Amino acid sequence: MRIALDAMGGDHGPEMLIQGAIAAVEERKDLEVLLVGPEDFLHGQLAVAVTGKPANISERLTIQHAPEVVGMDESPVDAVRKKKNSTVMVSFDLVKSGNADAVVSAGNSGATLAAGVRKLGRLPGVSRPGIASFFPTLQRPVMLMDIGANVDCRPQHLYQFAVMASSCSSLLLNIKDPRIGLLSIGEESGKGNALVKETYDLLQHGSLNFVGNVEGRDVYKGDVDVIVCDGFVGNISLKISEGLAEAATQMLKKEIMKTWRAKIGYLFIRKAFADFRKQVDYAEYGGAPLLGINGTGIICHGTSNATAIRNAIKVASDMVCNKVNDVIVQALRQ
Repeated sequence: MRIALDAMGGDHGPEMLIQGAIAAVEERKDLEVLLVGPEDFLHGQLAVAVTGKPANISERLTIQHAPEVVGMDESPVDAVRKKKNSTVMVSFDLVKSGNADAVVSAGNSGATLAAGVRKLGRLPGVSRPGIASFFPTLQRPVMLMDIGANVDCRPQHLYQFAVMASSCSSLLLNIKDPRIGLLSIGEESGKGNALVKETYDLLQHGSLNFVGNVEGRDVYKGDVDVIVCDGFVGNISLKISEGLAEAATQMLKKEIMKTWRAKIGYLFIRKAFADFRKQVDYAEYGGAPLLGINGTGIICHGTSNATAIRNAIKVASDMVCNKVNDVIVQALRQ
């Protein structure tokens, strides 16, 4: 298994990404990671990172030269057109040539999506690839799709999102016949805008395990396994959730520090707080699968730490091993 890692993506620089790659190959013995970026620069970074590590670790970390980097603020369309030797373009070239099995990037998400489509194309039957993300719930993780790739959608696009996310969730989370929910402003079938109403009809008459509309307040209950929405709504939901988790943690810390009684009480329950923090930490879920391209790609948060990169590489490996794309194509045919 060979994973191409965009070693120049993300906000923390290559050091954090390399640490995540090292953790991944330490965890999985049949894994190799190709670090894609400026060769001379990465050689120095890698040499420092593997100091003291066993030889078999450094042997499974190799460097693929890519002189250009796509900035977070660059236009995805311009980036893939003008920077043909960028880290993300070269990463997908490796998959296209068969020298890598998947791509992991914490760089410009729009450019990652555009590069994946440009280099690998779409899966048969897919109109628009999308980005899926795992959310923690009171039961088990739920997959939300789309979270930002397609802000303007048609009903058939949302239906395909449901098919792709259902297939991916079934294989990665070992869920038989995942329950599909449609994100709306009410549980009743008549609630929502024109897009939601028309999508409801498609899902209701399709072969998926569609259970109806899901309101925003029900996302974290875990009563469904997949939630479908357009990228505009999905991205807002994602960002609000991330902000709420961080704000809730900070508010709890602030209240604890107000009195000595609260400080003493915290000593008895700090493990529970640590477990909660871990449960809502995006790093524990790795990255967001890019579904619908004719290959495997994982988009990571720009602030991803080593744990997030390690888990993203694991998700990419699991998708390849479980042949998620083959299952998606078959499901779309049906």
